[in-house]
Amino acid sequence: MPLSHDPRPAGWRVGADIGGTFTDVIALGPAGEVVPMKVLSTPPDYGAGVVAATTDVLSSAGARPEAVIAMLHGTTVATNAILSMDGVRTAVVTTRGFRDVLEIGRLRRPVLYDLSWSKPEPLARRRNRYELGQRITADGRLDRPADEDEVRVLAARLRADGVEAVAVCLLNSYARPDEERRVAELLRAGLPGAYVTASVDVSPQPHEFERTSTATVNAYIGPAVHGYLTRLEAGLRAAKVSAPLLVMQSSGGLLDAASVAQRPVQIIESGPAAGVTAVQKLAQLIGLSTVVAFDMGGTTAKASLIEHGEPFVSADYEVGGGMNVARGLSSGAGYPVRAPSIDIAEVGSGGGSIISVDAAGALHVGPSSAGSRPGPACYGKGGELPTLTDANVTLGYLSPQALAGGRVAIHPDLAERALSPVAERLGDDVPAAARGAYQVAVSSMTTAVKAVTSERGRDPREATMVAFGGAGPLYAAALARELGISTVIVPVYPGLFSSLGLLAADTERHELTPYRPEFAEVSALAAEFGRLSAKVGAELGADSVVDRLLDMRYRGQRFELRIRVPEGDLTEDLLAEARARFHAEHKRTYGRAGTDELVELVNLRVRGRLLTQVFIADVLSLPVADGAEPTTRECRFAELVPTPVVGRSDLGAEPVEGPMVIEDMDATTLVPPGARVHRDRFNNIVITWSTS
Repeated sequence: MPLSHDPRPAGWRVGADIGGTFTDVIALGPAGEVVPMKVLSTPPDYGAGVVAATTDVLSSAGARPEAVIAMLHGTTVATNAILSMDGVRTAVVTTRGFRDVLEIGRLRRPVLYDLSWSKPEPLARRRNRYELGQRITADGRLDRPADEDEVRVLAARLRADGVEAVAVCLLNSYARPDEERRVAELLRAGLPGAYVTASVDVSPQPHEFERTSTATVNAYIGPAVHGYLTRLEAGLRAAKVSAPLLVMQSSGGLLDAASVAQRPVQIIESGPAAGVTAVQKLAQLIGLSTVVAFDMGGTTAKASLIEHGEPFVSADYEVGGGMNVARGLSSGAGYPVRAPSIDIAEVGSGGGSIISVDAAGALHVGPSSAGSRPGPACYGKGGELPTLTDANVTLGYLSPQALAGGRVAIHPDLAERALSPVAERLGDDVPAAARGAYQVAVSSMTTAVKAVTSERGRDPREATMVAFGGAGPLYAAALARELGISTVIVPVYPGLFSSLGLLAADTERHELTPYRPEFAEVSALAAEFGRLSAKVGAELGADSVVDRLLDMRYRGQRFELRIRVPEGDLTEDLLAEARARFHAEHKRTYGRAGTDELVELVNLRVRGRLLTQVFIADVLSLPVADGAEPTTRECRFAELVPTPVVGRSDLGAEPVEGPMVIEDMDATTLVPPGARVHRDRFNNIVITWSTS
């Protein structure tokens, strides 16, 4: 049955995004009503918070739960299972002689000169990695098929060992997927209730280590994701929300919950991808060519690059390391994953990041976070460690009364008390220590932006920054100034922008085939693209749009670039145009280009999209103002400055000079001295710096 979130029928659509500190929900009504809600997350049962917030937002809108036609969700459950290392006992079943591929891996280190660094422990311990006496050759010939009796004996051993999830990763299985699927089916029959993954069903590609790692990650998080989605759907049904549940994928498209439960490795970057999708839609609306999406929440800060209306989608990244991008010398810190994902760089600086001073007297921010429980000290919920939020309250940037539309009370005295030990260690007063923490956080976040711009051969000064997240608008102007970016845009509902992205996202499916020698004939290549396109078309429906892509590289290279194939019947001329695009992209990224004779095709991909009928412009109306009069409060910059505090609706189209604090229900925007600010026709806050 084709998947669809219906094109604007009479009913409500709800987007719910879970963050480390807050759960954000936006409901969009049939008449264009936009109802936001921001509540504290509810670990460890995050789904309970989603159900409660959904019920609250519908009640606030005066809508019945039965009126919901689409429940759209961005979640961190997959990431959390890896970061907290609380997945189930996972086994790997592989070809004899390849038991240690996870340890061997690649000769990469994220830090060259840190002798204390060690590789993360494999998600499947060596005692839980098993071998079969079978063999598939590199050309797909079945040299020795797996013996069914051997597999049944192995299933009994796995059962006795208490294994709950299995990743089947046979050598060269991408060239003969039916053999690996046969082994997986035998294990499922012998291990009722266990979660069994065949690597060819999540990453049917060469590169044994990356394919094994991807399948192992999928198996490790599979039971957690499946259980979470099952409980969430049950909770929504109990609350009388019977609409289909669609989950945001790392690639920026929605997918039904049942398909996600089979391949949860697709949603590791679910929440961040939703925010980038919202920025993508906004950039297309405004007509921005190059955009840096900057998202700062309670735990981390993230950056992504959008060019010509499209974000970079990477085929490789890492999860569990300090940065989730697998490029250059920054790779090797986490577990490689080969699944389509928006290229997002991440650092451990968020509103809840803990401020500390090391033994040498250096100030640090993060990566540890206070989360939502107990949260920053100023929340008055038992937190005692100083965080960036406490620093922002002390500096006067955040309201000294309440945040999140009055749902979170603020206690400035507790913030100052938490920061006092830091100030003492630094030999300074509390406001100076708080300002220092702010500047350290800005410096840290430049790393994420440079990872998606400078390291890709792009100049950040040519981009516009779109800032969102609960804390992003507080830091965006200072970060842009540091990077030479002249314009910052803060959209409406910045603290709930990822939820807004869920409402405007398309449903999406991906299919892949490794390149084979028989595809050298254009007719065979066209036929394979046709087969993949027909498959995603059947799953998404006749109205879907299909893009063809090729992973390409020069002979002898290890990494590929993904190139979109021009529209039209596949011919030699069309392939020549695709190669020309590859040369241009390679030169832009790496500074050089080769010749057609050196080009290799690695993978054929198709991306099917069922386009939503909800446009970003539908949800950019000016939020209802709370009627508060503009005030002034003391804010600490280089010195203490009386700073106007206004609402978004108080801004006009004429630019005015900073400093200024602009308070929304869900976020606060800081306009430093020397910057100018105005509100555009889409109700965005626009901050500009002089190029000089």
